[in-house]
Amino acid sequence: MKKSILMVVLTAALVQYSELSAQNNIIDEVVWVVGDEAIYKSEVEQARQDALLRGTQWEGDPYCVIPEQLAVNKLFLNQAELDSIFVTDEDVTQQVDYDYKLLLDKYVTEENLEDNYEMTTDEIKARLYEKNRQEYVISRVRNKIISRVKVTPADVRRYIKDIPADEIPSIPTQVEVQIITIDPVIPQEEIDEVKSELRGYIDRVQSGEVSFSTLAVLYSEDPGSARVGGDLGFFGRNQMVPEFSAVAFNMTDPAKISKIVETEYGFHILQFVERLGDRVRVRHILRKPKIPMESIDNCLARLDSVAQDIRTGKRSFENSVTTYSQDKNTRNNNGLMTFRTEWSPVTGVSKVELQYLPQDVAKVVDRMHVGEISEPFVMQMDGGKTTCAIVKLKSKTNAHKANMADDYDILYEIVNTIRQQEALEKWVREKQRTTYVRISEGWGDCEFMYPGWVKR
Repeated sequence: MKKSILMVVLTAALVQYSELSAQNNIIDEVVWVVGDEAIYKSEVEQARQDALLRGTQWEGDPYCVIPEQLAVNKLFLNQAELDSIFVTDEDVTQQVDYDYKLLLDKYVTEENLEDNYEMTTDEIKARLYEKNRQEYVISRVRNKIISRVKVTPADVRRYIKDIPADEIPSIPTQVEVQIITIDPVIPQEEIDEVKSELRGYIDRVQSGEVSFSTLAVLYSEDPGSARVGGDLGFFGRNQMVPEFSAVAFNMTDPAKISKIVETEYGFHILQFVERLGDRVRVRHILRKPKIPMESIDNCLARLDSVAQDIRTGKRSFENSVTTYSQDKNTRNNNGLMTFRTEWSPVTGVSKVELQYLPQDVAKVVDRMHVGEISEPFVMQMDGGKTTCAIVKLKSKTNAHKANMADDYDILYEIVNTIRQQEALEKWVREKQRTTYVRISEGWGDCEFMYPGWVKR
């Protein structure tokens, strides 16, 4: 089963075999043919080199594992053609923008990037587009196959009953945490100073003195986009906070700079770059007003008073959440923090390991007992926002062997993953029997995961 799960990971990863690298120095030859599709030695070699750079460890000979994975990908892509499965530009281009930004972060400038890969920017993006297109197509074929898998509570009970005792999964210590946050007050003079700076940037750009992207590199406090001139790539309306999206999606002229936009992260100015369907691309500069230590101290003192009232029974934690908390993600849920995990990637769960908590919260909770209210502390929210908080450790489940009563959701996902992998393996073996496969001499003497490649 360990090998089977590894195979799933590699199947997805190897769609990215080229990572755009030039192959000018590799003498090419066809090493496999799957249906009408050829697999070249250069593909295998580049995938091996790319894996070495990422620190990937192969279970077995890479010259056996890699071409087999590429062959499995060919089966999925062929099935996509038969089923008329396709993806739209909208599906792909967002990921292309993200991948390109990662490359640009690595090589700092477009010139360095182009020199390293011996390609123009347009050629690099075209390669990224095809890589991501194939990934999306393969994902949709796989999802169609596994969508037929249905797991019942009886299946889960049977799994936990039949599995050897020493193989029952161990569940690490898990906690549930409730939180109250209060944001420190930012003095108006600090806000006015930031707005004055941003108005100065607008004047300098519109006068032609300096480019928006240069100012973003120099002054923006969004580290992710500052290094690429404030460029956020393409995004949909619901991917940004409403205040930001409302301005971004009303912009049409790259020569004009937006008004100052206030969000929970600070103050922004935007420059329109381009639009693609219902997605837009802008640059932005983020500036954050400084929070005086006096404001933080006042915020902590206020929370200390709230915590004392809870401890003495004057009010409940839940009531205090409704009255005081400014955390929009938990305020309507009695302060209960939820997180998306591998067991619950969509809806999220409240009972999690410490590693899922924000670091500032985890360090506090690690020393607490169930029912205890923490001392006030300062924490950094997602996006770098500073706030003050108190937390309550609602529950704690110590490390234990999985059981139906406490861990049904986790056991369900384990059984579901096993059943889905079995369905994918069955599908591949059936396709092997009906697909033409030719393996060149010297490339077939392998212990394949799917022995059916070589017809005896």
